[in-house]
Amino acid sequence: MPNDSTFLLVSSAALPEIYLKVVEAKKLLSNGQAKTAAEAARMTGISRSAFYKYKDCVYAYNDAPHQHIISVHAVLQDRPGVLMAVVSALYNAGANILTVNQNIPIAGAALAAISADVERLDISVPQLLDRLRRIDGVNTIESISGN
Repeated sequence: MPNDSTFLLVSSAALPEIYLKVVEAKKLLSNGQAKTAAEAARMTGISRSAFYKYKDCVYAYNDAPHQHIISVHAVLQDRPGVLMAVVSALYNAGANILTVNQNIPIAGAALAAISADVERLDISVPQLLDRLRRIDGVNTIESISGN
């Protein structure tokens, strides 16, 4: 994935079915209906490899303004402490980390998806994102949902 990736909001009607099934599988995992990725993939009729190929690139859009949850997608350099620095910066700003998912590094960089409750932030979300972008080892970081 290029470092300058762009996020798009696209109607599900325009997407290939595989993306919708990946979102469905992720939902089955998150609500406990499926215990493993293999089970979620089987329940949605996709291969486990297809699930893993797209799981960190396809997200359901949640338009719930009353929630204070952001999800960020980051490309981090494959060096010790980079992910910890990002998580620490979120914590230090008052965010409550909900999920962290980092892929195995490829070509010296790893994709990471982080969701956090930002209701008690002591700075604005744009300021937080700017602070995260300045961390040594963060190639890119973009908010994909939330404030």
